[in-house]
Amino acid sequence: MPIQIHPSFPSQFIDPRQVEVWLPPSYATTPDRRYPVLYMHDGQNVFNPETSTHKIPWGVDEVLTRLIAENKVREAIVVAAWCNPPKRWAEYMPEKTAHFAEPAMVAEFIRQAGPMLGDRYLRFLVEELKPLIDSTYRTRPAQPDTFVMGSSMGGLISLYALCEYPDVFGGAGCVSTHWVAGNGIMLKYMAESLPRAGRHKLYFDYGTEDIDAPYEPFQRQADALLRASGYQPGVDTLTQKFPGAGHNEAAWQARVHLPLAFLLQNSA
Repeated sequence: MPIQIHPSFPSQFIDPRQVEVWLPPSYATTPDRRYPVLYMHDGQNVFNPETSTHKIPWGVDEVLTRLIAENKVREAIVVAAWCNPPKRWAEYMPEKTAHFAEPAMVAEFIRQAGPMLGDRYLRFLVEELKPLIDSTYRTRPAQPDTFVMGSSMGGLISLYALCEYPDVFGGAGCVSTHWVAGNGIMLKYMAESLPRAGRHKLYFDYGTEDIDAPYEPFQRQADALLRASGYQPGVDTLTQKFPGAGHNEAAWQARVHLPLAFLLQNSA
């Protein structure tokens, strides 16, 4: 089925933006079936080369179609919300990390990016976008079937979404997570707010080049926090390192099948 476009999705919390919805192969032919939902940030980069950075999309529609055909994942609906470029950092920065920051750091962030909007962005996802998706499409709306994923700052806000709304999101895919924002301050928030293991899946990865180069020590700390909270590597959490990979759509396109397979694993 063609991707369905909601060109200017309204919100009382953040600026309107385009939202794109991909429906899995069997959606049109099995009217009684309901599907898990994956919410993705930076939606302009998810499907369409014409709107993607450097004309390189993640190709999630093509990758999922292949994984479904190989019986490696459950069929799922993908909801891709575009970013708002002037406010991207403000919307994707986990807002409650400010509680762990020096006032000067918060002031500098606001000077550069504007007031923090991470909590308002999550309210848009949870209180506005998800209800519309659940009422418009045949979804499985419960927590075990609701996932969120993004890269870089989108990785941070995905982790934040799971921590802030553990009863809404059952899993998060955090690709090239931008831990260096606030010099790793997300780790302090994570230490206090990470849900204990048992009801969630968390995927992380990172490269070793350009913007990804400093991520590894932060990711190791995050992995230790996960283990301390009872998460089991390879079971409900997975971290992968990609030597030589940089911080760009081409790198993420090459490995997007991995978080998709982990989060949407076909257990049948």
